[in-house]
Amino acid sequence: MSRGGTRQQTLQWRTEQLNDGLRAGGQELEPDAVQAGTALVSKIEERWALKGGRTVVALAGATGSGKSTLFNALVGDEVSVIGARRPTTSKATAAIWGGDDNPAELLDWLGIEARHHVRDADKALDGLILVDLPDFDSTQESHRVEADRILERSDVFVWVTDPQKYADARLHNDYLAPLQDHEAVMLVVLNQVDRIQQDGGVERIKADLARLIAADGAGDFEVIGTSARLRHGLDELTSAIGAVVAHRNAAEQRLIGDVKGTARNLLRGVADADPTLSKDADQKLVTSLKQAAGVPVVLDAVQRDYLRQAGQHVGWLFTRWVSALRPDPLRRLRLGGTAERPAITDADVRTALGRSSLPPPSPAARSAVDLATRQVGEAAGAGLPPRWGDAVAAAATPQDEALADALDQAVMSTPLRARNPLWWEGANLLQWLLALTAIAGLVWLVVLGALGFLQMPQEVPTWGPLPIPVLMLAGGVLLGLLLAMISRAAARVGSRRRRRAIEERLATSVAEVSRKHVSEPVSAVLARHTQTRQQLQAAAR
Repeated sequence: MSRGGTRQQTLQWRTEQLNDGLRAGGQELEPDAVQAGTALVSKIEERWALKGGRTVVALAGATGSGKSTLFNALVGDEVSVIGARRPTTSKATAAIWGGDDNPAELLDWLGIEARHHVRDADKALDGLILVDLPDFDSTQESHRVEADRILERSDVFVWVTDPQKYADARLHNDYLAPLQDHEAVMLVVLNQVDRIQQDGGVERIKADLARLIAADGAGDFEVIGTSARLRHGLDELTSAIGAVVAHRNAAEQRLIGDVKGTARNLLRGVADADPTLSKDADQKLVTSLKQAAGVPVVLDAVQRDYLRQAGQHVGWLFTRWVSALRPDPLRRLRLGGTAERPAITDADVRTALGRSSLPPPSPAARSAVDLATRQVGEAAGAGLPPRWGDAVAAAATPQDEALADALDQAVMSTPLRARNPLWWEGANLLQWLLALTAIAGLVWLVVLGALGFLQMPQEVPTWGPLPIPVLMLAGGVLLGLLLAMISRAAARVGSRRRRRAIEERLATSVAEVSRKHVSEPVSAVLARHTQTRQQLQAAAR
């Protein structure tokens, strides 16, 4: 048995981590590794349902290693039939030691029909099921398949080799190297040591075999030397097997090793660290989406709309009707609304044929959006394995129609107007006062003209050399025009401020579309990658 040992997490916890990692990884993990992981979870559920108090120990070896002879020697009876012409075992045979439970269900699960109950069984081996496997290097494919199938379901491996084949590549490459997580449930036996003639040769070959196994990564082992013919080393091997059986946790340890190895294999399909969304790429995407959504056109309309409204409120009173004749730039785009207007929902938009009259994005704008989405996908998927990188790229590239509709709805649901400035009310009141003054002066002059025509005596008040009616008419008109000019200049400044304020609103709305249709799907893939990596690492730890 291997030297040392470490404290393990429970099998159930590791299996849950592996299963959750498989679910989180989905199609982004290698299909063969996922299939192996899914099969392992099913095997664990099946084996755990049959746990009981039995320990399945499999004797595995190459043709001619004396495995079946060793099996018969341990059993104390000629149970496993050895071929006369060529030493080979065609079917697995199970020897059962004691135990209070019926092992039939477990043996059925193992698929072993040949069963032998050991008489006068050693109490130290109570609960043991020792299985003599077909040779894993048999020329008969059915023998190899049978050996691999039962090895896959066994709790403990006893690798039996001989002085001639202990360095066999098939043993080391196909079986020992993949079992680097099963050190706690493996025994290594060098059989037929009686064939080694030279002094010290047994210890030399045992040491060389242990070195090869360590090089395989399977662990550090004390190789047990046996001779089934001379019954040499059988007590040591029986004692080692008994120690494994006595712990009653070999099945759990074997399955824990399976989970660790499978999780480690799956981890090849994820990155060691998690990339993050690039703020620079995200900002470029928002900028491109604003162009595609026609935000510059909307902002121009907002600015013209502000100037139009300003003309109706603070323009010269006698020419305001001209402003009223100008078309509403926002209404022409099927946009508008006040700051208090509730946002339009998707259902509202569809019900009202919710499309604005904004011009469709130009080919250059579409290309800019495509480039920006690709940059987001490339930046977020940098360093990820190909399958995960493809998933990130797909998440960063939504369908054109869905994105276009979302951008149009975002613009339509954004309030593009705000409360009128307070100074408009003061300027409007002053314009009315000046207009009324001018009208009063004009009426006064008309009355004076009529009285003069009728040659009626009249007295005109003056202010200095000028008649007051003339001052009222001229002052009302000139001051009204001057106030209109000042108000128009102030309105231009206000329109730029309104443009910046609405631009911020639209940028927020477009950024929300970018978040919902690009950032969130990409983040969801990255979150799945993080979850997959963390849970597989936990299972493999």
